[in-house]
Amino acid sequence: MSIKPGAVLWDMDGTLVDTEPYWMEVETELVESFGGTWSHDDALQLVGNSLLESGKVLQQAGVDMQPQEIVDLMTDRVAAMLRTRGVPFRPGARELLADLRANGVPTALVTMSMRRMALDVVELIDFTAFDVIIGGDEVTRPKPYPDPYLTGAALLEVDIADAVVIEDSPTGVAAGAASGAVILGVPHIVALDGCGADELWPTLAGRTTADLADLHARLAKQGTR
Repeated sequence: MSIKPGAVLWDMDGTLVDTEPYWMEVETELVESFGGTWSHDDALQLVGNSLLESGKVLQQAGVDMQPQEIVDLMTDRVAAMLRTRGVPFRPGARELLADLRANGVPTALVTMSMRRMALDVVELIDFTAFDVIIGGDEVTRPKPYPDPYLTGAALLEVDIADAVVIEDSPTGVAAGAASGAVILGVPHIVALDGCGADELWPTLAGRTTADLADLHARLAKQGTR
């Protein structure tokens, strides 16, 4: 019998690693450097968005730069924070990822951050964590479109219906749901109630491959996928 799920596709920021505070800090400093104001509520609106869309919002907030320039600058600054402050894994995420790898379950990292940022994070993990990495700059249509997750499944050569997507944002949950995968929501900065996740877990701490296999099997048995 093959291992279920056939693959696990991970979001990065806020799901695998707790980088959202880094992004929020950079956004605030950037907007304020141009004389504007940026609140926590403003920052929450960008959670899960594509970086280019976020760049456009920050431009509208007074940052006198082109959206792509904003993206490049923010990516550089957050990458520097990761190098100096370390990679802050979400509770249980690293352990679950390592368990999946030990059990031979294919994994993909599917993020709206730029690929070079994803590579910076992955290089700081002390084991081979992912078979495939999809960056936000590598897809034509970002989350909430299903394209990033469909691309990840295709590169892993698995049926998306056999995969579990792990997400922390409404935008990411929407992308996973549209792809046809089983969606596990693990809320962090924003609530996910009513966003379309198949199941919500408060944390990944203590969770294993067997838990994800049970999740997929229950949903498949119910005919929801």
